[in-house]
Parts: sequence; C-alpha cells; structure tokens
Amino acid sequence: MDSTPLLETIQGPGDVRRLTNAELERLAGELRRRIIAVCSENGGHLAPSLGTVELTLALLAEFDLDRDKLVWDVGHQTYAYKILTGRNREFGTLRRRGGLAGFPRLAESPYDFFGVGHSSTSISASLGMATARDLEGKDYSVVAVIGDGSLTAGEAFEGLNLAGHLRKKLIVVLNDNEMSIAPNVGALSRFLSRNLSRRWFRQTRKDVLSFLRTIPRIGDNLATYAERGEWSFKSFFTPGMLFEAFRFAYIGPVDGHDIPALRHHLAMAAGVEDGPVLLHVHTQKGKGFAPAEKDPTHYHGVGHFDPETGMFLPGKSTAPSFTGVFGKACVALGEKDPRIVAITAAMPDGTGTVLFQKAHPDRFFDVGICEQHAVTFAAGLACQGMRPLVCIYATFLQRAYDQIVHDVCLQNLPVVFCVDRAGLVGDDGSTHQGVFDVAFLRHIPNMHLLAPRDEAMLPRCLRTAVDLGLPCAVRYPRGAAFGVPMPAEPEALPLGQGEVVQEGERVAVLALGNRVHPALDAALEVHMRQGFMPLVFDPVWVKPLPERQLEDIFRRFDRIVTVEEASLAGGFGSAVLEFASDRGLLDGRRVVRLGVPDRFVEHATQAQQREDLGIDVEGIVRAVTELAARS
Repeated sequence: MDSTPLLETIQGPGDVRRLTNAELERLAGELRRRIIAVCSENGGHLAPSLGTVELTLALLAEFDLDRDKLVWDVGHQTYAYKILTGRNREFGTLRRRGGLAGFPRLAESPYDFFGVGHSSTSISASLGMATARDLEGKDYSVVAVIGDGSLTAGEAFEGLNLAGHLRKKLIVVLNDNEMSIAPNVGALSRFLSRNLSRRWFRQTRKDVLSFLRTIPRIGDNLATYAERGEWSFKSFFTPGMLFEAFRFAYIGPVDGHDIPALRHHLAMAAGVEDGPVLLHVHTQKGKGFAPAEKDPTHYHGVGHFDPETGMFLPGKSTAPSFTGVFGKACVALGEKDPRIVAITAAMPDGTGTVLFQKAHPDRFFDVGICEQHAVTFAAGLACQGMRPLVCIYATFLQRAYDQIVHDVCLQNLPVVFCVDRAGLVGDDGSTHQGVFDVAFLRHIPNMHLLAPRDEAMLPRCLRTAVDLGLPCAVRYPRGAAFGVPMPAEPEALPLGQGEVVQEGERVAVLALGNRVHPALDAALEVHMRQGFMPLVFDPVWVKPLPERQLEDIFRRFDRIVTVEEASLAGGFGSAVLEFASDRGLLDGRRVVRLGVPDRFVEHATQAQQREDLGIDVEGIVRAVTELAARS
C-alpha cells in the first residue's frame, strides 16, 4: 500500500484548516488509499465515503469545528471525517469489537456532534442546534450534510419546512450523487448560484421589493410580479425553486470534487445571515476506486475484497443467505398469485426484492427511504384485494410503527411484513440491531408473527403469511442460513402450532427462529457432557403462541429455558411467561430467559455478539447445565 505522509501529520481538524488547496488535493488521494485499505479488511460503507472525500476536506478547511457544528446524515459517508478528526490511528479497528463504530456517535469523539445511523435526521437535529445557539445568544455555524436519497424521507422535508419558517441561520449541504435532481450542472448554473445568492444581491432584492411596495395602489402587485419573475427566471436555469419554496437561499450545483470551488461556495453559504441556505453539491459515489465508480450500489456496503482488483472474497459458508432464499420464494409466490406485490424502501438489493423486480417489474415498488409511506401504501393496495409484501429491515421498520398499528392492524388488512435483518446484525452496530421487532409487533391486536428456524422453513412461513389474509410478519436474520435441504413445494403451516424438534428430559429449551439449530447442537453437547438430552421445541409462531403445546411442556417440565435473538423485554420469553402465569403454570417451575438484555448491543461480529449475550451453543449449554443442577 502507498504511504500517506501528509495524512500522518493530521492530528485533528485544525491541521486541515492550515493546508493549501494543493495540499488538500494531495491529502484526498491519501485518504482514499487509507479508506480502501481498511474497508478491504473490515468491510464497511466504501462507495459513499469515497464520494465525500473532497467535500469533507472543504468542510474542515472552511469551518472551525472547535466552535462550529457539523451533522452528518446516516453516516455512511463519514470515514474521511473520522480519520481527519483524530481517529486515523484507530481507523484500522473500524467496525470491530471495541473499535471505532461505523457511524458517528456522541461517545466516540467530541467532533461527532450527533449520533446517526438511520437516515434523514440531520436537518432536524441541526435546526435544533441552531435554535439552541440563538436561545443562548451564541454565534457559530451549524452545517447539516444530507444525501439525495435521505432527502426523499418525510422527516427531511419536515426539517426544511420548519427551518424556513423559523428563518434560523443554518447551512444544509445536499450531497447529490445519484438522483437527477438537477441536470443543469454547468457554467450558467454556477454563474446564477454565485450571483443570485450573494449578500449584496439579497440586500438589493430586499430594497427593491420594499421600494415597489411603497408605490400607491399598485405597489404590492408590482412586488408580487417581480418576485414571480425572479422565481421563474431562476427555476428555468437552476433546481433551486424547490428549496426557495421552503425559504432557503439556494447555491449550486457545485462540483463536489473541486476543492477550491467547494471552499468558495461554503464560504458564500456561511455569509448568508438572514436565514437558512442550501448548497447543492454533485459528487460521484465510489470516486477514485474504479470498481466502486462502475457499480456504486454493490460497493455501497462491502465485505472483504481485494483492494487492487475490487474482487469480493468468498465467505466461509456455502449455505445460501436468508435474504437470497426469501427473494426466490417471493418470486415463486408472485408467479402463482397475481395479487402479490413487493414493496421496499430503497433496499431492493439488500432485501432480495431485486429478484422480484426483475421477474415482475409491474408489481414491484421501491418507494425510497419512506418506510411510513411504504406501509400505508401497502394498506391501500390491500384494501383493493392485493397481497402486498412489505420488505424492510427490522431496524428500519421501527420508523413505521404508527402506520403498522393504525393503517394495517386496526383495519385488519392482509399486509405481510417481511422483516429482514431481524436479530443481531454484527459490525453495523447499535443503530442497526434488529432486536426490537418481536416486542413492538407482538402486542398489536390482529398482528401475527412467524419466525422460521432455517431456509427450509422460510418459504413455508412466507406462504402461510400470504394465505392467512390478515396482518402478519415473518422475521428472519442477516447472513448465511444453515444448509438444510429446501422443500420442492413449500406447504403452509398450521396456525399457532410449533414443533418438537428434539425429544428430551429434565430441561425443555424453547428456541425461537435462528436459535433452534444452535439449541439442537447445545442439546447434543449437554447429552455428551451431562448424560441427558434436553427437549428442544420450535414455537414457529410468536403470535399466536402454540398454547396447547406450551401447556403440555410446562406440565411435563419444571425447568425451562427460552432463547431468542431479540429483546428480552417484551420478547418471546416474556410472551411465554405471560402465558404460563395467566394459565397458572408457573408454580414451582424455574424459567431462564436468554436473549438481548436492556442495553444496546455494540458492533462486533455476529458470532462475538451471540457469545457475549450467551445465546450461542456454549451459552445455551451453560444455561441448561446450570438450571439442571439447581435443587
């Protein structure tokens, strides 16, 4: 790997401010080499961070982060920022247990002014900071950086709306790297943004409009016509009218890889004192790494790859991923049932629905980063007899909780929630753990909830959910499945019925979803070490619970272990305890619950997280052994 001599001299953002533009451009190359080298080993969000190297340098060169505040949206694009704000030596620990997080977080650095991970929060958070600044009588700049994808979400527009209403001094940088918000990137657009947004122009504009309004009888009309003429002229040449409608001054578009131009326009934005300003920047996702430039989608979030060729290195498991299995099952169902439509929120590749998109493009809908809209849109489809599959990661489904309750379950509509990344997600860390879905779904009236234990059960659960014709969620984990044979024709499952997958004695293990196979392995270990075989039961259903089978287990066993890759508070184990208590089955019985305790799970590998939580094979063995030994 090439050396990074200039980068080694950067101890913090103050060092960046002292560099010349030529040195900043040299530093951009060194940053890219550092990011590529670390991501090739650790994985991470490569293409977004490569695309914002020059923008990061320009922001740090123009703003004093010991005084000013900088808020990133999502945080996919912040690797250069981490390196330049005193974390270069630690950057090799990115996304590893005990190392740097993959996203900005308050506890990690004084220069991480707001913790992020989910999209479209930067404008609202920055506006809050700007308002606090003004209430305290202080004077500093607040800058929000938001991507074009994040700008599709409702919260971003809510932030724009209030910012324009409050007229706070606020800078929003729109990092436009994919959506064609504004095709007019050229000298004319730059000329217009440069001149129409200067302070003298804005003051002159105010003076002229004030003068026109003083003319008797016709003054107000003349001022109105003048404003309309100005808006029409600007909107013909620039995309600024959208943001002008929110009462933002608009500057741009600007080449996001031209450091002198970026610095010039950032200084211009900082000079706008009488309200919020939006700087529109065009960047190239994956800039500086040819494979990522060619295919930014696949290099958005990466695993191990060869830093020279960009070729992805094969994983250890040969089993298919749960997501891949779901994608194929989704297509198969769509071929047989024309009512089925698939909906995703900007994640067709991540959710496996890209396969459905190719097979049934007229019944596939990517709504952007708009989970709330996705759910209510699905409810509307279901009202008219369709069978929508809403395919969203567990961590992002949290954003649509009200719509699940009010628009789907209250109306008892046949929407199927395909909850990907349910459980622990590994090195994406605390912002992305999918461990709360059981707790926030199972208590909603009319909701049904299935948890397949492996890839063979997943298509059966999906078919069951569609056939049910009622609100239903199917949760399945991130990563490779277990390599079990797939059914030729998946059959529907009986409602509220689980399966004893291993008969046994002394201790019953009730294992949910992807914890069933580790529980089976643990049972074998207990048999080898302790001489008895615990019973292993797969409930399949979280709601409705397999009540008859659970009652039988409670009557047969006085020692029971529940294990789940979900929050213990309100999770499957809680549901079992509630059921047993209501039926009077707890007397004299010991129940141990294994799962995610009342804390956020930090980044590490999935295996390390499961080990730490005691829900891997050894953790289950330990719990069963200790419970069996109790008098």
